[in-house]
Amino acid sequence: MSPTRYSSDLLEILTLEKLDKDLYRGINVEPWGPALYGGQVAGQSLAAAALTVDPERRPHSLHGYFLRRGNKDLPVTFKVSRDRDGGSFSARHVAAEQDGEVIFSMLASFQRRSEADWAELDSIGARWNPPPLESAPRTIPLLMEVIEREPPSPEEEIDDLDDYLYLRSVSPLNDDPIIQAAALVYLSDLHSGYRRTFLPKLANGGPSIDHFVYFYEPVRADDWVGFQMWPTAAKSRRGLYEGQLRSKEGKLAAAIGQECLLMERSAIAPLPRGFSGA
Repeated sequence: MSPTRYSSDLLEILTLEKLDKDLYRGINVEPWGPALYGGQVAGQSLAAAALTVDPERRPHSLHGYFLRRGNKDLPVTFKVSRDRDGGSFSARHVAAEQDGEVIFSMLASFQRRSEADWAELDSIGARWNPPPLESAPRTIPLLMEVIEREPPSPEEEIDDLDDYLYLRSVSPLNDDPIIQAAALVYLSDLHSGYRRTFLPKLANGGPSIDHFVYFYEPVRADDWVGFQMWPTAAKSRRGLYEGQLRSKEGKLAAAIGQECLLMERSAIAPLPRGFSGA
């Protein structure tokens, strides 16, 4: 097996190596925790699927399942199955594997965009209350800069994140719309929408179980992207949250949803302290 390669450049991480027809390999984010970041594997899976699709078709949606904990010390390979190419949509199935086992399974759809002037509706926008962009950003280990609506106070023991954020890639990306979409997926798995929800007997988040994204307006993930999450349902230790990603001008880039396995706050590893920047 080839040695694991690491990078602190998001463009390099999302640019996959072709091993064979419909088979690709990625490199990992520089490790800082015990496991791979799920957003890395999801973003790379979308990038792998796009390499088998007509470049005029852009990501429409994805639904992924986190099946096993990713090993940060092993490379990930991506096997793409070409399920269907229709007149307007292409469907792909991606299996992300380590050591012969699937760690993430994703179905993705790509659409040939129409230039017709269709009606638009955005009722999600009523929830959006963005943080001030003039606040000083901080840099976190997952190659992102973050501005929070409510920055953490010096007294907080856990270096947690608010559920209203601005995010962007620390490193610049190119103009490829697939790279920008894959980077948006990378950003969208940052953490659960339950971190600041306090109810008796309700845990505050945990590892991802599944994740979906619906793409609308293309945005640059190396410019500020607004990210908001809110919890919607919890039962049997499963917590569902929904969210939205918007350009800094407020245009809806993507609607997302995710289920996480709810764990007690003491069992959730916080982001390491000491990572800050402007």
